[in-house]
Amino acid sequence: MLSKTEAKTLLKIARETIIHQIKGEDYSPTPREEEALNQQSGCFVTIKQNGQLRGCIGNFQSQQPLFQEVATMAVAAASQDPRFQPMSRDELDNFSLEITVLSPLEKIDDTNRIEVGTHGIYIIKGHNRGVLLPQVATEYSWDRETFLRQTCLKAGLSENSWQLPDADIYIFSGQIIHE
Repeated sequence: MLSKTEAKTLLKIARETIIHQIKGEDYSPTPREEEALNQQSGCFVTIKQNGQLRGCIGNFQSQQPLFQEVATMAVAAASQDPRFQPMSRDELDNFSLEITVLSPLEKIDDTNRIEVGTHGIYIIKGHNRGVLLPQVATEYSWDRETFLRQTCLKAGLSENSWQLPDADIYIFSGQIIHE
């Protein structure tokens, strides 16, 4: 678990990285001394404007320290989410951030292990992959089955694909920090 100070540091890094990137300025976060910020951990960075999703990109695993992974995912969320145009300078005054620091993935065979509000879901079937973060089910007041169906749809699969024997289902949890 990150402390409040460490969480604020990550949010600041994400915000500064996005602002510099959109303005076309070179920027790299200052190396950190905090042990928790130097762990290799997956994360997702979510950008919202007026309470609406504006971009969300992440990795389950990282080959770099968490503070650098947050910076990398912040730039990706602002400029590479295929659902949105890259952020513009006009949007820099009006956005909020949420960072989800992830636990390792755990493959499950029993979907009853999924705890709505605690677990996120990652489904793989063939070349299709879909992920929904733990907070998504809570935001939409979904039950477990609806959460599974929506994750399948996000993966480009039929909504009941999670029931097929060749669908791999993983769960994970995350520490959610937001501005």
